[in-house]
Amino acid sequence: MTTDGNRIALVTGATGGLGTHMVKRLLDDGFTVVANYRSPEKAEAWQSNMSQEGYTPHLYRADVSDYQQVGDMIRRIEQDLGSVDVLVNNAGITRDGSFKKMSYENWDRVMRANLYSVFNCCRHVINRMIEHQYGRIINISSVNGQRAQFGQVNYAAAKAGMHGFTKTLAIEVARKGITVNTISPGYIATDMVMAVDEKVREQIIQGIPVGRLGGTEEIAHLVSFLASSECGFITGANYAINGGQHVY
Repeated sequence: MTTDGNRIALVTGATGGLGTHMVKRLLDDGFTVVANYRSPEKAEAWQSNMSQEGYTPHLYRADVSDYQQVGDMIRRIEQDLGSVDVLVNNAGITRDGSFKKMSYENWDRVMRANLYSVFNCCRHVINRMIEHQYGRIINISSVNGQRAQFGQVNYAAAKAGMHGFTKTLAIEVARKGITVNTISPGYIATDMVMAVDEKVREQIIQGIPVGRLGGTEEIAHLVSFLASSECGFITGANYAINGGQHVY
């Protein structure tokens, strides 16, 4: 059991590839982990698989793009378990397409799921963190928030906005024992990426200097590091983890 053993960590979008490994790693670290989900059917199968592997997170449903649903979820968590000490804003979607063909709906959905969700979750936990003089907020952005990517005006804007949010919130709460940081993964070997045509995937890998896709466990390791009580002097930072694909 670590020094973080009595702390509560909330991971949004927990049933995806990245979220799953974040949940596992934080449970291994000794946190009480809350796994947020939106689809009951997916969550039921996910929970069963996790249980078979010996992992028992607490599942709470909410569409994190909806401010009211997030507020209701946080209140339930506080009533059942206690206040959230660590928040990992991992939920997100893509709706790719060139800008000249992009619908307002696809712009709006991506902004709400990827950026509004960060506001919604942070807003509902920040006052308790200030009250307790402790907190760790970790926002999962993307390499495409730092560089250009054809067909992702909506996604890149949301992910870049996420880091602007991170930097400003970090300085507002820096004296309250709360850190706020961003992680920007490159191409990771999630189910979504592995489902891409093999030739396309090989072209992607050729553009990564280390010569491979990243591992979900590598992102989870970085989340574990930033979630630790020992990382109190790191805040407002963006951690690029992309195999050298984009350096700056």
